[in-house]
Amino acid sequence: MGKRITELAKKVDASKKYALSDAVNLVKDLAKAKFDESVLLTIKLGVDVKQSNQAVRSSVVLPHGTGTVPRVLVFAKGEKEKEALEAKADFVGAEDMVEKVMGGWRDFDVVIATPDMMRDIGKLGKVLGPSGLMPNPKSGTVTNDLARSVKEAKTGRIEFKSDVGGVVHSVIGKASFDPQKLLDNANTLMEAVIKVRPQGVKGVFIQKVILHSTMSPAVNIDTKPYLSV
Repeated sequence: MGKRITELAKKVDASKKYALSDAVNLVKDLAKAKFDESVLLTIKLGVDVKQSNQAVRSSVVLPHGTGTVPRVLVFAKGEKEKEALEAKADFVGAEDMVEKVMGGWRDFDVVIATPDMMRDIGKLGKVLGPSGLMPNPKSGTVTNDLARSVKEAKTGRIEFKSDVGGVVHSVIGKASFDPQKLLDNANTLMEAVIKVRPQGVKGVFIQKVILHSTMSPAVNIDTKPYLSV
């Protein structure tokens, strides 16, 4: 693997910052694994990670999806449970489902909940929180509009948040995607991150952007288009 990456890295000018469109084409060319690699965008933000009010968290619907259909778990009861099932959620339940997750079940990728269920699933914070699956109003996963939320989750909504280093990591598609689709998804994510810039941030918000596939070297993106934000 080391030799493979070394050879691929020769195709990347480490001293250059590529236009996003050029980076997309280069990353597609570098994706030589025997499987359809995911393409990821990494964004280093100029936030003070010690300030809780500078944490970045939201969600966005990528116009072309991620190339993977997630398994959606919905916490709801009564009529809302029926609504979630009609919306094609993979798993739906209330207290029984809470206990199932508490017992170690993890066969899901997205978790959505109605507001009235939040007290019941509060105990799942230590279970779902570390993996970023805990429902949150800021990411649109605590809602009464289950039909819309489940549909968006199935067709391309992703959640993003800054980590302890002030960095956002997100999949924006597959290496098999048409270059324009990857570019559309990347621009959509960038716009969404910029839109939720915390008010307390001083200086340059978008400090560094990297594009890469699952098994390829990173390509540095020119951040000049984002210097005004």
